[in-house]
Amino acid sequence: MNESGPSKFATPMSLEREVVSCRRCPRLVRFRESVEPRRSYSHQEYWRRPVPGFGDLEGRLLVLGLAPAVSGGNRTGRVFTGDSSGRFLVRALFEAGFANQPFSESKEDGLVYTDCYLTAAVKCVPPGDRPLPSEFENCADYLDAEIKLMTNLQSVLALGSMAFRAYISHLKRMGVGVRGIRFEHGRRYLPGSTPVLYASYHPSPRNTKTGKLTPSMLLQVLKEISREFHKARTL
Repeated sequence: MNESGPSKFATPMSLEREVVSCRRCPRLVRFRESVEPRRSYSHQEYWRRPVPGFGDLEGRLLVLGLAPAVSGGNRTGRVFTGDSSGRFLVRALFEAGFANQPFSESKEDGLVYTDCYLTAAVKCVPPGDRPLPSEFENCADYLDAEIKLMTNLQSVLALGSMAFRAYISHLKRMGVGVRGIRFEHGRRYLPGSTPVLYASYHPSPRNTKTGKLTPSMLLQVLKEISREFHKARTL
C-alpha cells in the first residue's frame, strides 16, 4: 500500500528526495543493490537507488516508461540513460524537437528536454523487467505527484503496455472513466477532459532489434504530438 499521498510532494525537490530515498519494496531494494555490473561498466559505481523523473516539469508532454534498466538508469541514476532503449528514445525526441541532443549517456552529458518530462511507472529496476502489482501500487503516488506538478500537461506518451496500464490506473485513481481503452501502438485516446493519451511500443531491444518498433514508427507518434501542440498554439 502507498505510505503517503501526493500532497506530501509539494515541490519537485521534495518529490525527488522522497523517490531517491524510497525503500518501500523489499524485493526491488535487494535486486537493485545486488546487481553485478557488466564487464564493460566494472570500473563505474552504479547508482543502485530509485531513479526519479527528469526533464521539463513545465512541459506539455509526459513520456512514461516502465522502470529503469539494469545497466541504464540503475547504473547512471537518470531515466532512459546509458542503455539501448534510452539511445533509441532520445534520438527520436531530438528529431521531434523535444531534446537538445540525440544521445543520453550520463547525468553529466548536457542533455536538456524542452516541453517534455520523462519518468517511469516504477522507480527501481525490477528482476526480469517485471514489476509486481504491489510494486506498481507502491510507486503510484510518485507518478500521481509528478503528473500533478505538470500543470501544463497536454499529452502523455505511454511506452509499452505495462506503462500504458499504469497510466490508466492513474486515471482511475483520479476518477476518470476509461472503459474500453486498450493498448495499441500509434493510437491516440481522449479520456474525458484529461491529457490526450498516446501509445507506443516500448523502445526495448526486443522490439527495436526485431523491427516491431522502428525509428520512423516512434518518430511518427512524436511528430503527431508536436503537430497537435503547434495547432493549439496557433488557435
